Parts: sequence; structure tokens; C-alpha cells
Amino acid sequence: MRDYEAERKRMVESQLRGRGICDPRVLAAMEKVPRHRFLPDPDDAAAHGDHPLSIGSGQTISQPYMVALMTECLHLAGTERVLEIGTGSGYQAAILAELSGRVVTVERLASLADGARQVLADLGYANVEVEVGDGSFGWPDNAPYDRIIVTAAAPEIAEPWTDQLADRGRLVAPLGDRGGQTLTVVTKRAGKLRHENLCGCVFVPLVGEHGWQEN
Repeated sequence: MRDYEAERKRMVESQLRGRGICDPRVLAAMEKVPRHRFLPDPDDAAAHGDHPLSIGSGQTISQPYMVALMTECLHLAGTERVLEIGTGSGYQAAILAELSGRVVTVERLASLADGARQVLADLGYANVEVEVGDGSFGWPDNAPYDRIIVTAAAPEIAEPWTDQLADRGRLVAPLGDRGGQTLTVVTKRAGKLRHENLCGCVFVPLVGEHGWQEN
């Protein structure tokens, strides 16, 4: 039988530690969360590969390294209220649930939201709330958030996100055009925003009022 735990350990050692991910809590979460459970085919031989994978509906589960990097950039201590824009498979939400107090994740496609909600519930993640809606508006009902993570490509930081970000909060998002983006960290201090560019990346586009229009 397949040893998924061993596969995750190899993934962490080769893809994460080897590339500079050093937060021990992030590494532990990536080693613990069963990534294969969030795929359309849990037996997919490429479940722990060094690349994104299709989850249907034109969406993907992100490369493990990118999940770890974005999570590490949030500087989570364990008590934060986190907003995720773009639930997708639910894998990133599960990682966040391991490392924070409460996660609200917003997905525009009800079919993906339903699937993610079921897997998260099956795995016992009671601190995740999956909502269906236009994530470019954030989710004001539970604001403010200590951290916000955007897992789809946005042309710019949407104003609703920064409005819903708590003071001294952090936001991580891929910004750019449809063909390529720059992973960007935004910090908020006394109402002022500071941007830091990290690296190039490619995500599926954020579709919504403050994102891209559907083709």
C-alpha cells in the first residue's frame, strides 16, 4: 500500500527545507495535512509532486512550495483570524487551520466550495468556515482579519481587502496580469500600507468585481 506519510516527509525535505522554508510550524503542518485527500483522485501518483495540479473547473491546487512560502509569509502565531480568498480544493485552508485560530475561506464556485467543505469536515477541521461568493469583496461579516491570503492572481490589491485587514495585519497575494504575477506581502500600520515584492509566480486569475472578468 502507498505510504502517504512518507511521501509528505520527502516533499517537505526536498521541496520545502531545501528551498529555504524554515518556520517549524509551517513545515510540521505541511507534513501533517494529507494533501492527497484534496485531489479529485486521491490516488494520483503526482499528489506530492513539485507542481500545481488540476482540481477541475479550470482551477488548481498550488505547488507545495508556494503553499508553504505564502503561509510562512503570514507569520502566524496560532491565534489569528485569517481570511483566504479562493478556497479551491481546501488544502491551503487546512494548512491555515493548523496554524491559526479561525479561518474564513471564500470560493466563487459552489461545487468546489462544497467539495472542500466536505473534506475539511471529514478531517476534523472545525475552525474553518467555507463561504461562497465573490472573494474580491473579501468577507466583511467576519472582519477585521489579522491575516489575508489571496490564492488567485489579482491585477491589484482590492480595496475591500485592505479595509478588512486589521491594523498590524499582513496580506499575501500574487499581483500582476493573467500571464504572470509577483508574490507580494502587504503590511498595515496605522492605516498605511507597505508593499514588499518577493518572487515571480503564476496563479489562475481571480474572477470578480475587483479582479478579472470571466472569459
